Amino acid sequence: MDTIVTTTHGQVRGITTDGVCAFLGISYAAPPVGANRLRPPRPVQPWTGVRDATVIGPEPPQPQFPREDPSGMLFDPAVPGDDCLNLNVWTPDPGSSGLPVMVWSPGGSFHFSSGGSYDGSRFARDGVVCVTMNWRTGADGFLYLGDGDDGANLGLLDHLAALTWVQENISAFGGDPDRVTLFGESAGAMSIGVLLSMPRAEGLFRRAVLQSGAAHHVMPAAEAARIGARLAEVLGVPATREAIAHVPVDRLLEAQARIDAEVLSAPDPARWGTEVVASTMPFHPVVDGDVVPTLPIDRIAAGAGADVDVLVGTNSDDWRMFPVLGGFIDQVTEEALAGPVETYGSWSLAAFGLTAETALPAYRAAHPGSSPGDMLAAVLTDWWVRVPALRLADAHAPAPASTHAYEFAWPSPAFGGRLGACHALEIPFVFDTLDLGRRQMLGGALGDSPPKQLADTMHRAWIDFASRGDPGWPRYDLERRAVMRLDVTSSVVDDPYARERHLWAGVR
Repeated sequence: MDTIVTTTHGQVRGITTDGVCAFLGISYAAPPVGANRLRPPRPVQPWTGVRDATVIGPEPPQPQFPREDPSGMLFDPAVPGDDCLNLNVWTPDPGSSGLPVMVWSPGGSFHFSSGGSYDGSRFARDGVVCVTMNWRTGADGFLYLGDGDDGANLGLLDHLAALTWVQENISAFGGDPDRVTLFGESAGAMSIGVLLSMPRAEGLFRRAVLQSGAAHHVMPAAEAARIGARLAEVLGVPATREAIAHVPVDRLLEAQARIDAEVLSAPDPARWGTEVVASTMPFHPVVDGDVVPTLPIDRIAAGAGADVDVLVGTNSDDWRMFPVLGGFIDQVTEEALAGPVETYGSWSLAAFGLTAETALPAYRAAHPGSSPGDMLAAVLTDWWVRVPALRLADAHAPAPASTHAYEFAWPSPAFGGRLGACHALEIPFVFDTLDLGRRQMLGGALGDSPPKQLADTMHRAWIDFASRGDPGWPRYDLERRAVMRLDVTSSVVDDPYARERHLWAGVR
């Protein structure tokens, strides 16, 4: 059955199935093409008549997932297209009012962004208006060309445009603009960590859920400017936003891929900078002094985002997925772990600010019997997500708004169990979409009978947090540091990462 809703720009027609109304591919900003290419998001032009909103919209420029995926680990139903700054809305009833709203920011290593890969219908079934969004990634989203560049951090500005659309329109779908929870995973969660610190984001959301991402991974301006200059050099154009904007999208993506390869093959901190070498992400949020005034975690510790309830957590074996699926977990040696960054890149502990003399014994003791690849996986998990999550929880805990922490601990049976409780595995549990199997991101990692009771627990906890700021377990404070460990049997553990906090103290 068709359903029509009037937004501030015009009417949209969605479709109702099993009591849930879905409105797909709604533009929240003008297409970022032509004069809008590599520029901040511009307003949508109003339309007459009723616009169809029954099909997933196009996604921003990005490397494309293979259409065939025998592993069942990837899922992306969208295709590129001009009108890519769009979002999807699922609601139990557009005629309702005051429903909690959850806005999902997808991950993708700041290389990908596909809001259409996630199904928000189960949140709507349970009384929540769920929104999933696209945002620009790679050079399209995070090109920076130095002082005077007025187009930095476009991917973050896309978030602001989408959240502004929600503030102006979500009541037409039954939602309460004063009860917006922004939730996301990986690069989406890292973006949320930055948004918590951004003056321009104040008042756009009341609560935040950060899944395997926090407020640490940002580029110093000097590093980002060097990457921007190298991109222009590879393209053979002047290092100006106008010149690069005239480069065809395919050429820009090819140049972006070349820089990715250069960073991996020649991991020289003196050339690329320490953040780029460790993260291997040449394009991600930049501390430009304007959109992002300074290091997000420092601003949060100073009180930014103090009125936003925060739920933050990681997966037990979060970053293990990458060395396992990348095929190098068994190739890592202790020589590499203890060796120089310039030779071993992100296999070297020094890339992450650790010294082998201190870190190797600590990781051996914490993970007895582990191979060098296992230890690297643990280090990657700590550097990328666990320590940033701990620091965000510590920084936000004194705020008047609530702070809660979790760990997702259910291990995947895929690849002979080698993935563990890996990155992104929690998403189908949060969305309660286990039955979709491979028709969702990382669906192939769930096995034949993932525990439905864990999905029931997590999905309800996220809804309760969005509804009232309490997922159902004790707050995180600086005395107890309570963390809910989510598994088939879930339990609260106190300060489970004391060793990691002390080992990484002083390491940025």
